[in-house]
Amino acid sequence: MTPFIRSMFVVARRDFLAIVATPTFLLFLLAPLFMVAMGLAGGMGASQLADSARGAGRIVVVAHPADIEALRASDQRLRAGMTREPAPLDIRIASPAIGDPVAIAREKGSDTYAVMSGPLTAPRIVEREKGSSAGRYLALLAGDVQRARAAGPMPSITPDFEALSSSGTSIAVQQSLGFGAVFIIFLLTLLLAGQTVSSLAEEKGNKVIEILAAAVPLESVFLGKLLGMLGVAVLFIAFWMIVAMGGGLIAATQVDPAAIAAAGKAGKATAALASMPATGWPFFLGIGFAYFILSFLLLGAVFLGVGAQAGSVREIQMLSLPITIFQVGMFSLSAAAASAPGSGLAHFAQIFPFSSPLAMAARAATDDAKAVHLLALGWQAIWVALVIFLSVRLFRSGVLSGGSGWKFWRRTKGAAAAAAAAEAASSQPR
Repeated sequence: MTPFIRSMFVVARRDFLAIVATPTFLLFLLAPLFMVAMGLAGGMGASQLADSARGAGRIVVVAHPADIEALRASDQRLRAGMTREPAPLDIRIASPAIGDPVAIAREKGSDTYAVMSGPLTAPRIVEREKGSSAGRYLALLAGDVQRARAAGPMPSITPDFEALSSSGTSIAVQQSLGFGAVFIIFLLTLLLAGQTVSSLAEEKGNKVIEILAAAVPLESVFLGKLLGMLGVAVLFIAFWMIVAMGGGLIAATQVDPAAIAAAGKAGKATAALASMPATGWPFFLGIGFAYFILSFLLLGAVFLGVGAQAGSVREIQMLSLPITIFQVGMFSLSAAAASAPGSGLAHFAQIFPFSSPLAMAARAATDDAKAVHLLALGWQAIWVALVIFLSVRLFRSGVLSGGSGWKFWRRTKGAAAAAAAAEAASSQPR
């Protein structure tokens, strides 16, 4: 092992242990639990709000007593054929006291979307919004009652439903898997690669980076830091994969085998699960992990190279913000490509180096071609090497400058002296 590689691994091990062997790393490791908890809390609140809003609305029919049973039967028949049911139907008996549909629509305590009154042959429909679905449903309801009366009693039918079994997976499911891969790689990359900047800011503040630069080559310091954070990222992913596998095994032991055997669909469900991505689960997970590593190296190298130019934590935050916004743009581009596989936008996202890992991971879910991923890995590896080469130069200039930071208005000593002399000459009296 050459001294350069040995020093690189020493720096990587130092950074890895400095992050992992701390109590705060446990909080960082459990950060997804807090995100999931907040997501569940927000989802429960949103669902309760939606349920309460759904239960508060209604549509009202003011009908003659002889029409009530026909209206109920038609309402049940129409709702059975709708994927999204309208608001609950409130049927009231017509009387002089409750004959004004406008007054009913303005009643407090519940949102009334539409009110129908009068004879069913020529009903009067008062609706909150012109052309609303509630008003159209009431018109459809009145017409269905009239058609049922005109046709008379009809024999009931007993349809025999037969599900179309297919060994493949729908395109919508594969596109959803592609978007999930894009989102997970983006979230993990942004969450883990951003930690390189914070550790660099701390070491520049207490002059540790200058001591390392005096002891070993700066290139080995840069690559060691990048490898150390990559090790932290791999540990983070491995921990949650083990947790997920353990949770799956525990859930599997809680399922009654007799119930699964009685259903007779365990093998089919397993086969369907194995064929969900177009390339298969093993290849999909493996290539997704490879794309994550390349995306992490790309973004981590950029963060290290740009972060080395900052002289304070404030400057690091200001320099990191454009990179984060750029990465969010790459996520949006890759998400759009995942929803439109085979389009020109998808091809552009797969070729552009910073969105290529995300877009190609999405392609692995919708396209069964595997050889193209080897070409994509080589293309991305070239750009990783190029970005690391440029970032090392930025890292060297930032560390050797002493962390004074960038100033676009900085002038050389000669220019500053000439400007001072000119100012002094102009201020002397003639």
